[in-house]
Amino acid sequence: MVMVNSASRDPLRIGLFVGREWSWPPAFIEEVNRRNAGIIAEYVKIGGTLMNEPCPYRVIVDRISHEVPYYRLYLKNAVLQGVKVINDPFMWTADDKFFGASLATKLGVASPRTVALPNKDYVPGIVHNESLRNLKYPLDWNALVEMVGGMPCVLKDAHGGGWKEVYVVHSVAELIWRYNQSGLLTMILQEYIQWDDYCRCMCLGQDEIYVMKYDPNTRQYHDQHNFEPALLERIVSDARKLNQALGYDMNTVEFAIKDGVPYAIDFMNPAPDMDVNSLGRKHFDWMVTHMADLTIRLAQSGDRTLDRYVWGKQLQQPPPQPSNAG
Repeated sequence: MVMVNSASRDPLRIGLFVGREWSWPPAFIEEVNRRNAGIIAEYVKIGGTLMNEPCPYRVIVDRISHEVPYYRLYLKNAVLQGVKVINDPFMWTADDKFFGASLATKLGVASPRTVALPNKDYVPGIVHNESLRNLKYPLDWNALVEMVGGMPCVLKDAHGGGWKEVYVVHSVAELIWRYNQSGLLTMILQEYIQWDDYCRCMCLGQDEIYVMKYDPNTRQYHDQHNFEPALLERIVSDARKLNQALGYDMNTVEFAIKDGVPYAIDFMNPAPDMDVNSLGRKHFDWMVTHMADLTIRLAQSGDRTLDRYVWGKQLQQPPPQPSNAG
């Protein structure tokens, strides 16, 4: 039996945006298509998009629009047309690690103390003594370091991922030197957690949490974890809280575990690592099959990304009638 879009009578389609990854995308497409569920998975192909252009996909999985701005524009239009996009391009655009640290703390999830820093450099047209009158200068680096508990501490890009632009610094002089290299990036300063253990959780949909033991120093995953039941329960619960609050359907949450407490270190990973060469076969196969489960379920459902927004609800209302006054 072939599933069809009742409005157009076309088969339901799952589209995929990808970058340079070569193992997960074809495996995912093959997994969806081999199930013979009447749903077609394929790479999206676009080249210029008209405003309000209809989108042929019921679900789109996005793994690269953070680096290709045109794709992000297309995905926002797809949301407007009623597509379920993984991940929500509006939330992804707005998210940052400073907001995430504040949100985690509000949710009762342990998180390192975090400070947002002014940018080092600015786009042309910004004049320091005219455009930046709200900024204190010079920065009190010693006070900022004390806010996060002293040295060592971590300097990182507030919008980055994949462990890019992340530095453990051991002195104020080293911190200032690293900061001076940051250019236009917006950096945060964060408490350094000297962890005893570490894990990365793959979060799919709003509920499914897959815990993997991970070593960020060697970038190695382990096939099994040995976390005590109470700790594992807290890891899963905290990861689920964060993922549900952020509204992501594909994300990884990383915890640095110190004295039995999991600290949420990084959880803004809407295009998480799914490569077989880094994950290993066991974790890779889980990503392939469970993403296929999720996307097929969403394709068959009525879920739409636009339903979480005020303007999405407005589109469900009849348009206002023109006034005859005057």
